[in-house]
Amino acid sequence: MTTFALENPSTGRSEETFTRISDADRDAILDRSTAAQRDWRRTSIEERAAVLCRTAGIYRERQDELAAVIGREMGKLRRQAVGELGTVAKIYEWYADHAHELLADRELPAAGSIRTFVRKDPLGTVLGIMPWNYPYYQVARWAAPNLLLGNALVLKHASLCPLSSQACQDILEEAGLPEGVFRNIYASGSQMEAFIADPRVAAVSLTGSEEAGSAVAKTAGEHYKKSLLELGGNDPFVVLDDHHLDQVLRRYVGARMSNAGQSCTAPKRIIVLEELYDRTLEYLTDKIGGLRVGAWDEEDAKVGPLSSISARDEIVGRIADAAANGDARVVVGGRALDREGAYMEPALLTDVDPRSDIGRNEIFGPVALLYRAADVEEAVAIANDTDYGLGSYVYSADLDLARDVASRMEAGMTWINEAGGGAPGLPFGGIGRSGYGRELGHWGVDEFANEHLFRVTAAP
Repeated sequence: MTTFALENPSTGRSEETFTRISDADRDAILDRSTAAQRDWRRTSIEERAAVLCRTAGIYRERQDELAAVIGREMGKLRRQAVGELGTVAKIYEWYADHAHELLADRELPAAGSIRTFVRKDPLGTVLGIMPWNYPYYQVARWAAPNLLLGNALVLKHASLCPLSSQACQDILEEAGLPEGVFRNIYASGSQMEAFIADPRVAAVSLTGSEEAGSAVAKTAGEHYKKSLLELGGNDPFVVLDDHHLDQVLRRYVGARMSNAGQSCTAPKRIIVLEELYDRTLEYLTDKIGGLRVGAWDEEDAKVGPLSSISARDEIVGRIADAAANGDARVVVGGRALDREGAYMEPALLTDVDPRSDIGRNEIFGPVALLYRAADVEEAVAIANDTDYGLGSYVYSADLDLARDVASRMEAGMTWINEAGGGAPGLPFGGIGRSGYGRELGHWGVDEFANEHLFRVTAAP
């Protein structure tokens, strides 16, 4: 067994130490999960929904305490952490409220039988490999639909999140979930291949890096198991006219810099028509350059630390390389701050070479990329010039034009005149290097369900 420490990115100092499981622990973990799932799937829909409803209430009651936990773990500003917890409560509540609708049998034409229908049955134990950027939310959107369905869950969270990951288990059990149905484990990424391959694991869901997603998909495929991947994004934010331009740009800055830019669906690339470029450049230079950086509990901070010093250094290094190689022009920011912790200046880059590293690959931090387009056609071409396909944004007062451009976005999700309009009942997911599968809404239940066909015919 090995140990790891909670590294507080606001201070740069190590805090508590935790012990990872050994490979020998896997049998006991999965035996317990398998047994617990057999009982859980036999509980009534009402009972499962009641657990989810009580879970929502606990998240609301303990929001301040839970917000402080992820502030320490990954640096999320207090008000943004409280907002995340509010979303978590809504997800559990939504699945509780819609339980019967989501799990109702789907009646099909009898086609010569007395009755033909499809029932959603659970698969068994689902492994979840979760990231650190939204420690509670990422777990909730995977856990709520699967627990409602009757699956058991094993959570391998990012090592940055040992306290919040355990809280996810503790809260569910406090809400009445039987022990063993949801199990948080402290494990390394290298231990996941054996878990995925184990016959007691029915499926796997991963939100994380492309490298991790590729490894998970390969192992799952080799063992004939369903997998869901939510990976990175290089989301475009296309502005087609100057209607309330300052307000639109303010939304862009807020969406891009929230969570220190560490969001898969944050609009990384802002694309404006030629006639809007100078005004946009002036506005973004002023606003991004004026953002105050501070610790998670500094009330006047607008941007917190990155998740770790190594993450900060990686981004700062990529920006410096891009500037040195002529791949981009740094208008403002982009340097590490001279203070303890994982802080950097929020940055604005222009004249980005779309084929370069900085233009091609996701920047998971507070960095905005500004592009100009000669016309609508070029704006669409720039937006789609990416291997990712998670989210996309289109802004225009001309809704017909906006809808036409949105229909041409090559992405899993497109928001028109909204800066991220996700909700528990809406599907979430992408295409291309952004992964596959959908979470939330009924899609979140369907992903890891056995769509079990029944035909009932009179006895001969």
